[in-house]
Amino acid sequence: MKKMIALAVSGALLLSGCGGGSSASDAAEKYGSSTLKLYNWGEYMGANLISDFEKEYGVKVIVEYFDSNEMMYTKLQAGDAYDVLVPSDYMIERLIKENMLQKLDLTKIPNISNLAEGVKHLPYDPDNSYSVPYFWGNVGIVYNHNNVKAADVEKLGYNILQDTTYKGRIYVYDSERDSFMMALKALGYSMNTENESEVQEAYNWLLQMNDTMDPAYVTDEVIDGMINGNKDIAVVYSGDAATILNENEDMSFFLPTEGTNLWSDSMVIPANAENPLLAHEFINYVLTHDASFDNSETVGYPSSNQEVLDEMSGSGGIYAENEAYLPRTDYAKDEVFKDNPVLKQKLAELWIKVKASH
Repeated sequence: MKKMIALAVSGALLLSGCGGGSSASDAAEKYGSSTLKLYNWGEYMGANLISDFEKEYGVKVIVEYFDSNEMMYTKLQAGDAYDVLVPSDYMIERLIKENMLQKLDLTKIPNISNLAEGVKHLPYDPDNSYSVPYFWGNVGIVYNHNNVKAADVEKLGYNILQDTTYKGRIYVYDSERDSFMMALKALGYSMNTENESEVQEAYNWLLQMNDTMDPAYVTDEVIDGMINGNKDIAVVYSGDAATILNENEDMSFFLPTEGTNLWSDSMVIPANAENPLLAHEFINYVLTHDASFDNSETVGYPSSNQEVLDEMSGSGGIYAENEAYLPRTDYAKDEVFKDNPVLKQKLAELWIKVKASH
């Protein structure tokens, strides 16, 4: 889930391939078309991912970027056709329920055997009938260990955002889903609760944080803000946290013991895709070592390829000493977001009220 988008680009970018092992005519004969339409998050691909795929398969890739799952969903509902999408867990659950995705032919995606253990059997699509993981991670707390006591963070978890010792020194995601997640977890509740009193408690928790802590509500600017040491505490997605820790040695990362979000973005093929054969080829290609390495090295998010994940986090790897890169798995209190449009709308309305009181 690429939460931090420095530049959300709307519209199409046409990338032309040249050279390589196959020609456009070969591709058209094999796949029925030599053009692939990809809809992805902004700044969420390796530097060479598209150009290398084009050269190897003799195709052209048209890339469009979205900055929210809801934006992507609206385009699909309007009838826009893409061959591959990269939505998040809860949105994939919704798309499956609404028959908006094609079932995958896993015989055409043999590299699915490369999947990391942590992204196998995800609850929204346990058999990969419709989706193949692309990136994944957690949400946690980045903090300046020179100015914030590690013992405080470890003891309080998300409740550190209520500790007035750190008033005026915190960043909070401008996102109702993520903010209510941390509030619910801080209170000991499920982030997928439908209990009205628990949601109300979380709302009151956020109001109190807003009233007493003078938080800065941010999106992508949290990365540079923490790299530059502008604040001492931030709630951050693990991929962005890995970047921050690589750039500022004063920063540390902690996953609250009360649990957090385990998220994933996965590749899917819409029901109205015009080139499903080439879509399968692209999904299979992304799972190769070189493509997955390029993706993770460029973006900083954990790879869904087990070999790449081990290589990057192991001895001598780019993220060998980076505590934010490797996701936490098999932790009972961590959860995956479920699709619940009614709850999401309710949280959105309450979040507006929280920020209006700032």
